[in-house]
Amino acid sequence: MLIFDWDGTLVNSIGRIVAALHMAARECDLPPRSDDELKAIIGLGLPEVVLALYPDLDDAELAERYRHSYSTNYLQLESKPSELFPGVADAMKAFRAAGYKLAVATGKGRHGLNRVLADQGWTDFFDTTRCADETASKPAPLMLEEILAECGVPAERALMVGDSLFDLEMARNAGMHSVAVGYGAQPLATLSSCGPRLMVEHFSELRAWLTSHATKPVLGMSEHVERVE
Repeated sequence: MLIFDWDGTLVNSIGRIVAALHMAARECDLPPRSDDELKAIIGLGLPEVVLALYPDLDDAELAERYRHSYSTNYLQLESKPSELFPGVADAMKAFRAAGYKLAVATGKGRHGLNRVLADQGWTDFFDTTRCADETASKPAPLMLEEILAECGVPAERALMVGDSLFDLEMARNAGMHSVAVGYGAQPLATLSSCGPRLMVEHFSELRAWLTSHATKPVLGMSEHVERVE
């Protein structure tokens, strides 16, 4: 089974997320955060984002205004949906044809994920999906545990593919291997600390790796880490 993060892994939306967070901070008169600080929290649910960026903020009304401002600005920036990363569309079709079960585990809310799935024509493409507003936020393992239970797949037979430490930590907490992609929110130099099974700089490299290991137990638990150059 292959489980994917959405933003920064399948879809090139990181720049818009960062821009919307900057806009929300300005509109709410909150201290600005750097691009790197904002990228470091991508993957969390919105309540956890506010706590991570502004841990001393004890004004619930202001926190809610910030969340609303971010959501509003992001939707405006997404009036033309973010594009899939190169190689994603063809690879996902190939994974489905090869018989993999496919899922999404995202920090997005359900409404937001349903919207972008519809934009891509993928409403019925995945076996299941989980969002941060209907379960525990990353890096807690509950999101993955629910996906595995619903699909009847043991953790050792699944891979979590993501671009943030939260994705990879969630996989590790669930006893699952992960694949780190270095083109999204965080670089491979940062993601390598979580010991991913594979590290890639282009989505097509994941497809090639899985194809080359088609007759091997690539989803079995192993300590060997591979880097696709």
